[in-house]
Amino acid sequence: MQEILPILEEALQHHPNITFQVLNSDYGSGSYAGTPVKAGNTLYLYRSLRAWMELAELLGCRMHLPRRAGEYLMQLTFERLAHDSFHETEAKEREEKYGSDSHFAKLHKMEEPAFFYYYRQALHNVAVERRKYILNLGINRGDEFEVIRSMVGTIAYQNMELTGIDYAQSAIDCAQKRFPETNSRFYAEDINAIEHLKLGKFDLCISIGTLQSPGIRFKPFLMYLVQHLLTEESALILGFPNSRWRDGEMLYGAKVPNYAMSEMGHLFNDVMFAKKYLQQKRYRVTLTGKQYIFLTATKIRGALSYH
Repeated sequence: MQEILPILEEALQHHPNITFQVLNSDYGSGSYAGTPVKAGNTLYLYRSLRAWMELAELLGCRMHLPRRAGEYLMQLTFERLAHDSFHETEAKEREEKYGSDSHFAKLHKMEEPAFFYYYRQALHNVAVERRKYILNLGINRGDEFEVIRSMVGTIAYQNMELTGIDYAQSAIDCAQKRFPETNSRFYAEDINAIEHLKLGKFDLCISIGTLQSPGIRFKPFLMYLVQHLLTEESALILGFPNSRWRDGEMLYGAKVPNYAMSEMGHLFNDVMFAKKYLQQKRYRVTLTGKQYIFLTATKIRGALSYH
């Protein structure tokens, strides 16, 4: 790999895609990367298909479907990703950057296994089927509620009261069409002004990526949320983006201004603040995930919380 990586980096500086041949990953399956594998009369170093896919991602490429190249080899093509990304687009109206006609609206996180798996796990961890008052901050078109509706069954879902808030009016319009049931209510509102809505209290709060938005002061807002909007037996699911979207792909690694590489300092700072603060408030906290870090917090039964 010490030889391969520099060669591919150099080639991609001059070509939009590159094609090369390597040992078919079906040979030596179950071996660790770098294990010598004899195929025919030639000795190769084994690498899994997952390893080649990860290398393509690290190089800012998508990997095409591998093709057979003789009895023991496979042909790989890495295609450089375009730089189009909703992170870099500007909507005509600021509140519609995440609206129904935005680049963001093309994303379907629940179709990404690395997202859906951990979100579903978080819902299980908070015993979502026993929650009644559920708040979603940054609801957009309602994908998180759709998973809940599918998971808990008709009777449990009908007994829930679901509230979604988003800055984009067009996104709220989409959510209202998807959830016409009387147990759902949606507001097009700046989350910073949430106290004006007089929503009451909730026993589950979900927020995926929204609280890290530039216009929200994460730490003070989290403290306000816990102290004023959650019940004594509440739970939280917070999703912290550790990825960025580019040319149809969800790429691992948080990206911040002024860094050419992935830099996760801000991510870790927010995650650890949330964990420590919620533990002080007598929540049991777990951290899972990959492209998104999911913080799941459930109130320890019988614990007293002092504000």
